[in-house]
Amino acid sequence: MSGIVLSSRVRLARNYEDLPFSPRITPGQGEQCVQRTLDALRELPEIYTFMPLRGMEDNEKKALVESHLISPDLLKNEENAAVLIRDDEKISVMMNEEDHLRIQAFAPGENLSEAAENAFSIEDALQKRLSFAFDHQLGYLTACPTNTGTGMRASMMLHLPMLTILKQMGKVNQLAAKIGLTIRGIYGEGSEAQGNLYQLSNQVTLGRTEKEIADTVTALAHQIAEMEQALREKTWEKDSVAFEDQLFRSYGLCANARRMAVKEFMVHWSNLRLGAAMEKLPLTVETCDRLLTLAQPAHVVKAAGISLSPKETDAYRCEIIRRAINGGNA
Repeated sequence: MSGIVLSSRVRLARNYEDLPFSPRITPGQGEQCVQRTLDALRELPEIYTFMPLRGMEDNEKKALVESHLISPDLLKNEENAAVLIRDDEKISVMMNEEDHLRIQAFAPGENLSEAAENAFSIEDALQKRLSFAFDHQLGYLTACPTNTGTGMRASMMLHLPMLTILKQMGKVNQLAAKIGLTIRGIYGEGSEAQGNLYQLSNQVTLGRTEKEIADTVTALAHQIAEMEQALREKTWEKDSVAFEDQLFRSYGLCANARRMAVKEFMVHWSNLRLGAAMEKLPLTVETCDRLLTLAQPAHVVKAAGISLSPKETDAYRCEIIRRAINGGNA
């Protein structure tokens, strides 16, 4: 599944037993949530960066969303919202989102076990000093009932261009719904499937163990990947010239364009990654995956180091794309 699964993520929703849940928590209690989390995790051996959202520049916050290190929902409570990010960006702990804590861990490709291990290591460090809201029948208690139980969401990011183009995503959604899973867009619930990217995750957390959730997501991801791979091979066999033409048109445009909006880029990016995964273009999948984040609007402005107009952003995006395609050479 290496050419189809970009990444794996495990997210744990947790609440402190002695603090009110959102939206009843007060600003003072929100500050208490942040401080006790920092105190409990202070002795971790890895390097973490603490980032309160209050006072942070808008572009910096958007860049964190683009990197999936924070959720769009965290921006709704900037008074007390904060995030703790490990230096390799494989772990982030959001504070005062919908729940007191959203512990996220990421791993490249199909690797939910590594993501889960990292997420639960943070939970263990917290539980040595603090207590979470827990019911012996229901499990972990959360602000939204859909997260009650394990409080765990296991997800994989899938690149599914052929299933999308050939209008098979309805079938995929039905497969997911039958076993309590769901398909969302690139930034989770309510977002679009830009670049033919989809998040496959569990919808049910109550009545299932963490292992059952991870195994179910992994099994369906395998099935979907097999469907996507079969369509790629079948389409190539049917008309390899048309297929190759589509890939190289995107490659040529990205290698030479001087201005490109992000929506147009996502269309061509999907073709670049498809060509890289099928070894039809002189690109690696890893290059395409890095470019996916680097070419997003906030990251483009961040790379420029100065404020950019929309047209300037679209122009600088092309410089970033050309450098990536040419192996770092402008």
